[in-house]
Amino acid sequence: MSQASTPQAGGPQAAAGLAAVRAEYEEFRARGLALDLTRGKPSAEQLDLSDELLTVLRPGDVRSADGTDCRNYGGLQGLPELREIFAGLLQVPADQLLAAGNASLNVMYDVVAHAMLSALPGAKQRWIDEEEIRFLCPVPGYDRHFSICDRFGITMVPVPLTGQGPDMDVVEELVAADPRIKGMWCVPKYSNPTGETYSDETVRRLAAMPTAAPDFRLFWDNAYAVHHLTEERAELAPVLAACAEAGHADRAFVFGSTSKITLAGSGVAFIGSSPANTAWYLKLTGNQTIGPDKVNQLRHARFFGDADGVLAHMERHRALLEPRFAAVYEVLERELGPLGIAEWTRPDGGYFVSLEVPDGCAAEVVRLAKEAGIALTPAGAAFPGGRDPRDSHIRLAPSYPSVEEIRLAMQGVATCVKLVAAERAAAASQ
Repeated sequence: MSQASTPQAGGPQAAAGLAAVRAEYEEFRARGLALDLTRGKPSAEQLDLSDELLTVLRPGDVRSADGTDCRNYGGLQGLPELREIFAGLLQVPADQLLAAGNASLNVMYDVVAHAMLSALPGAKQRWIDEEEIRFLCPVPGYDRHFSICDRFGITMVPVPLTGQGPDMDVVEELVAADPRIKGMWCVPKYSNPTGETYSDETVRRLAAMPTAAPDFRLFWDNAYAVHHLTEERAELAPVLAACAEAGHADRAFVFGSTSKITLAGSGVAFIGSSPANTAWYLKLTGNQTIGPDKVNQLRHARFFGDADGVLAHMERHRALLEPRFAAVYEVLERELGPLGIAEWTRPDGGYFVSLEVPDGCAAEVVRLAKEAGIALTPAGAAFPGGRDPRDSHIRLAPSYPSVEEIRLAMQGVATCVKLVAAERAAAASQ
């Protein structure tokens, strides 16, 4: 968090300036703005970085390194040369990494669906045959993970984050005692939305902890593995190696994709795991498809060349994203920093800034921002069921708008925070 103080819904400055803040807000609302900070979409400039994908292959240039005709059926594991490129980046041995379609979310959904209908390695039965399935959900977290749980009727158990990953004392106690807990969502590097990276100790404990369910799985969504925002490069311990060393080789499924690396709607997804889990997944996904889009995979392999090509490409992304995040911090520090009514993260990577406002204020801030033409992710979206028990968290996604649009939007958000805090302070003083 950027600010040292805990957000407070009060203070003489907020109460005394209520009329001025109301006037500032009304001026914003009168502008008729249409600004969007809702989701972590790449900007058009970021997408332009990958335009070469559209021309990197020429007619007749359709064979992979091993001679495979990429236009035809087959190749369920994906192209070997692309898997080699991303194996180290995702910390999965190439022979245990699969290249799939365009969306890792699709692959995560499929793994849950397959586990419902076909027993996982080490499982006593299918998940659908259990009386209840529970997943641990570090919060704040990724709303689409929660949507998958909702779809399959999985009970979500929130677990607090500590800045080094989930609170492992809580996690270890829960999984050791409750055989209904079959899975845990993890965004281990530059987490969505807090930006934190799991410590080596957290990874080790997740890999080694005893679980009451023999088929417990970590859903390791390493979506931001190479998405650095600063010169600092967070290091993440390799979870598959940690699990194997702890004697739980089948514990983790690793997911990743190029969705925010190349073209968001036309990327490549990856899934990696133990040999047993990989064989289980391949057998079941073979009922869904005869093979992925190998032409798109060939495009990506040619475009990057090697892992260094990916990292060089991500530096170009950083050059576009870093000023956008800097604009968020600039406005928040200027407008809210002196008041002590908010805290925010300064992530070293990823796509989001977490804004903490006074308890009970987030939903009202989002509502006021919407009325002023500034679309924000719904308050509570980063919590199961869309319910933040403190009503204090707001996820900011500054990747898509221009720098000037971000400054304008954040000025409006800051005004909304000041207005809600001032109104609460005035009400409390009456």
